[in-house]
Amino acid sequence: MTSESVVRGRVVTPQGVIDDGAVVLEGASIRWVGPAVEAPGAPPSGPPDDDGRLVLPGLVDLHCHGGGGASFPDAETAEDVLRAVHEHRRHGTTSLVASLVTAAPGTLRSRVALLAGLADAGEIAGVHLEGPFLSVVRCGAQDPALIIEPDPALTTDLLELGGGHVVTMTVAPEHAGNRDGVAAALVAGGALPSWGHTDAGPGDTRAALEAGATLLAAADGARSARATVTHLFNGMHPLHHRDPGPIGEFLAAARRGDAVVELIADGTHLHPELVREVYELVGRDSVVLVTDAMAAAGMPDGAYRLGSQDVTVAGGVARLSGGGSIAGGTAHLLDVVRTTVAGGVPLVDAVYMASTGPARVLGDDGVGALEAGRRADLVVTDAQLRPVRVVRHGQEVTA
Repeated sequence: MTSESVVRGRVVTPQGVIDDGAVVLEGASIRWVGPAVEAPGAPPSGPPDDDGRLVLPGLVDLHCHGGGGASFPDAETAEDVLRAVHEHRRHGTTSLVASLVTAAPGTLRSRVALLAGLADAGEIAGVHLEGPFLSVVRCGAQDPALIIEPDPALTTDLLELGGGHVVTMTVAPEHAGNRDGVAAALVAGGALPSWGHTDAGPGDTRAALEAGATLLAAADGARSARATVTHLFNGMHPLHHRDPGPIGEFLAAARRGDAVVELIADGTHLHPELVREVYELVGRDSVVLVTDAMAAAGMPDGAYRLGSQDVTVAGGVARLSGGGSIAGGTAHLLDVVRTTVAGGVPLVDAVYMASTGPARVLGDDGVGALEAGRRADLVVTDAQLRPVRVVRHGQEVTA
């Protein structure tokens, strides 16, 4: 790729689709975005592609446990991590937060230190800790034997090992220690509480949301003004009209603009019409699409591991071996966008929830949109949202 190049197609921006658009890349940055006929310098030669080709921003996944046969919770070397990163990068995820699962404190320390080195090198966008301060009742694919009581000191230790790269930690709102000590440690260390894996009722849920909001409002330079909710609906008490659980409070907070909810919109974890309904209820700024992908993403059915748990993938669905809980996803984020659009969410907003919105949670205004001055990250797809070409930092992604 030359120092300056032009990518032409139906360009998807946060404001809408430019039907015959162009993105001018200069080195590792985006120089210009707009109608092709107005591109600076010589306009792109020839007629626009007539195959419906789309140009999207590089996607941003805030919750991913692995792919390509490699698992972040089980990684012992940088090569293990990069195997999973490259699997998703080839499919258009140019910024990826590596998620761990509940594990022994020593294991968490080791994995966070490894991932922090990859974040320093710019290979991943950060670290997400899913546990270990969760609800045993709603542990999902987390190992209940390794779930422990809230420990602010351990939290601080992990944040220090993360070197500022820990983005979120999933914590159960019913534990008072999460609402005060752990949440305070997270915010002080530059991370966000992500409420989830919970059996909480409305009272504890609202208290946790209010505590997190207060801490973030008082923080100097917080990563984001809003806490997140780990994979809404999954790993939590279901919504019932006589036993409401936490979901109504999470939705209300998202509608108020006080929280951002993750949705694993892969068609397995959530019905696509439910995803559309949540989007219509709370708006695109309060939803991020995630994969929750594990090692089997991009791989055939078979036996895998997720931390201390054995997982069997059959028909593309990962479950704890023996027919247990769903154990993460097997889709790439572009697959999630495709499923979301097919479920009735407008393309522009589905892409926003997989790029611009997650970048805002990261606190990184250099990625997540096709806008001048941002990093030269993009994915070109066919009309069916299948990847054709991926560019990251202005360089072709080939492996």
